[in-house]
Amino acid sequence: MTELTDLSSKARRSAHIVRNTRETSLTVNADIDGNGQSSVKTDLNFLDHLISTIVRHSLIDLDLTAQSNDHIVHHVIEDTAIALSQTLDMALLERKNIRRFGYASVAMDDSLASVSIDLVRRQFHKIELQLMNNMTEGIQKEDLEHFVRSLVQNLNACTHIEVKYGDNDHHKIEAALKAFAVAFRMAATIDTRGIGVPSTKGEM
Repeated sequence: MTELTDLSSKARRSAHIVRNTRETSLTVNADIDGNGQSSVKTDLNFLDHLISTIVRHSLIDLDLTAQSNDHIVHHVIEDTAIALSQTLDMALLERKNIRRFGYASVAMDDSLASVSIDLVRRQFHKIELQLMNNMTEGIQKEDLEHFVRSLVQNLNACTHIEVKYGDNDHHKIEAALKAFAVAFRMAATIDTRGIGVPSTKGEM
C-alpha cells in the first residue's frame, strides 16, 4: 500500500510518500526548492551515498528511510528508487513555469557521464552505465542498474543517461547520478519568464 500526500498548499514544491508492503517499509519527504540537505537511511551504505549525492547536486531537500521486511536487498533498492521518484514526480505538481529541459556532463576522475531530461509527462528512458564488475561497494551490478532504471521509470519524464567512458564502476555510476541530479535541477527550476505549462499542447 502506498499513501500519497500532496503538499501543494505550501509555497514550496513538496511531497510526502509512505510506502508499506510485505517486502519493505518506506517514508519519503522531498522539497524540490531546498538547498541540498539530506537524511537517508536504507541500511545500504553505498545506496545511501548515491542518494545523498543526488540530493546534494540537485539541491532538493530529502528525508528518506527504508526498512526491509523480507531481508532481500533487491527489494529495498527497487522500492527505494520507486518511492523517491514518485515523491519527486508529485512534488513537481503541475510542472507549470519550469524550464522543462535539463542536461549535464559530469566528470568524476576517470569517468565521464552525460544526462538529458525532459520533464514532460511521457515516460521514456535510455540508460548506458557501462558497469563491468559483478559487485560495486557491496551491491550487485544488476541491482545498481535496477536502481537507476526504477528511478527514471517512475519519474514520469524522458531521461537519457550515458556513461561515455571510465575504468572504475564506482566512479561511473556516481558520475551518472551526479549528472542526473544537475540535469534534474536545471529542468525543475522555475523560469521567471515562462507562463503556465511549457508546452505548445497547453499541458504536459
